[in-house]
Amino acid sequence: MAEPLIRAEKLVKRFGPFTALNGIDLEIYRGEVHALLGDNGAGKSTLIKVLAGVHQPTEGQLYVEGKPVTFQSPRDATEAGIGTVYQDLALNPLMSVTRNFFMGRELTTGPQPFGLLKMDEMDRITHDEMVKIGIDISDPGQAVGTMSGGQRQTLAIARAIHFGAKVLILDEPTSALGQKQQMEVLKTIARVRARGDIAIIFITHNEVHSNLVADRFTFLALGEVIGKGTKEELKGKDIRHLMAGGVEMADLEQEIAAI
Repeated sequence: MAEPLIRAEKLVKRFGPFTALNGIDLEIYRGEVHALLGDNGAGKSTLIKVLAGVHQPTEGQLYVEGKPVTFQSPRDATEAGIGTVYQDLALNPLMSVTRNFFMGRELTTGPQPFGLLKMDEMDRITHDEMVKIGIDISDPGQAVGTMSGGQRQTLAIARAIHFGAKVLILDEPTSALGQKQQMEVLKTIARVRARGDIAIIFITHNEVHSNLVADRFTFLALGEVIGKGTKEELKGKDIRHLMAGGVEMADLEQEIAAI
């Protein structure tokens, strides 16, 4: 087995007396989609915020490409190659596709800080980077607000890759989309995986979506790992059982029937 791109070892995160993560072990491999699943309150959001440098772990250690790292801020995680695409996407709907793609990293010419924007070059890069993962935007100057939800997700993903992400953390990327747009996003995830050089952490509640694109699974409940494995190691029944937080559905059915 190759060296994990990211390895988390015995991660603990406490907020006062509350333990949000309790001894999490996680390995993320290049060229794979790793589905992180669990119900609300399982610890998924806290874990990805630790990986993204938003929170610092109370205990435990993170490794990137085998080297121990300590992230003091999201900038540290970004510089280490971890790109996070949150549900809100951090896009301005009134600005163009290109201006959103380069937001804060614009290409300019001439003396700073009054240089001129190199719009033609930025338009070309934006178009080409989005085409690579399956979306052909004919007019990079169009407002992001005119794009579909699936296209916006693709824009955010393409932006993260272009600016150096080796690991993409996708936070519930299909949750607020219609079925057609969900399929667009899943195809984008599959195209990124096919590159072979990027690891994807796919946070989702959707068992069907995770089965379609994930190579490896980790299940969380109450801040702990309750199961993990590859797609080959886990069968549909196992996944459904773990998605329910380890609760036996037959027992739950009996309890409901008794009410």
